[in-house]
Amino acid sequence: MTSRRKILIVVTSHDEWSEADRKTGYWIGEVSHFAEVAQEAGFEFDVVSPKGGPAPMDPKSVKGMQSFDGGYKAYLRDPELQQKLAHTLRPDEVDPDDYAAIYFAGGHGTMWDFPGNEALAELTGRLYGGGGVVGAVCHGVTGLLDVQLPDGKYLLDGHQVTGFANIEERLMRLSSKVPYLTETRMKERGANYRRGVPFRSHAVVDGRLVTGQNPGSTRAVAREIVTLLQ
Repeated sequence: MTSRRKILIVVTSHDEWSEADRKTGYWIGEVSHFAEVAQEAGFEFDVVSPKGGPAPMDPKSVKGMQSFDGGYKAYLRDPELQQKLAHTLRPDEVDPDDYAAIYFAGGHGTMWDFPGNEALAELTGRLYGGGGVVGAVCHGVTGLLDVQLPDGKYLLDGHQVTGFANIEERLMRLSSKVPYLTETRMKERGANYRRGVPFRSHAVVDGRLVTGQNPGSTRAVAREIVTLLQ
């Protein structure tokens, strides 16, 4: 395993969600809680987004019932994270050889600009191919849909993984408002999808691939990644 002590966090640049008549973006707890665990374990981090520059925070992750996980408070305690989210890197500014792991944070915005981003997919494939760890949580797993290995096989194909479940999307009454269902799309890529109890922490580790089902799974994903790197 690489001796590098830096992790690359990926967040969305997309904030428009006309179907739901609201703004979207990254889910703050899925970023702040991950960064907190990584830093406590002695890892540094950078933040990248599809467009670079300031990344949009989903307003729902800051206020309302869904925000009671303490994610925003963790963000406010971390000036370094605040600065890096306000000045995210572009994929073409990132060298995967500088990182021991890459982690895709969620938020509904990812559903629009993670899939189809060739630069992020290539970066992730190179990092994984070089012995690095790949992680994602909730809708962040959409960043893995187009990642391919040198033999052309999709990274998800044949791996045990999880991600935001179809039933969770239905329970939130958002099934008709999202561009596709994350669980379904993962299965179409050949993934062996594993679902836990809706909205409860559930992380799946398959080799150097770590995935979490929902926002409450963020710390579990972070701890599993740290364990693999130590």
